[in-house]
Amino acid sequence: MTTPNTNTWQEKDNALYKSYKFADFSAAFAFMTRVALLAEKHDHHPRWTNTYNKLEIWLNTHDAGDTVTDKDRKLAEAIDEIS
Repeated sequence: MTTPNTNTWQEKDNALYKSYKFADFSAAFAFMTRVALLAEKHDHHPRWTNTYNKLEIWLNTHDAGDTVTDKDRKLAEAIDEIS
């Protein structure tokens, strides 16, 4: 279903980052919807951009000074489980 451009999350600029490429906009939006439900469950919300079939996600914790924390790593692992 998804084809990540990178196999693992990269830590850069004080955030975990991963990009995805999908077959089309509908597939990208469906994945974003699943991630949104996960984010609510984790009470932690990503910064992301979507252009047609491409999605980029950045995770960091604002309350910790915009740095990567265990909260980010746990959400990244949960996202990997649904991708």
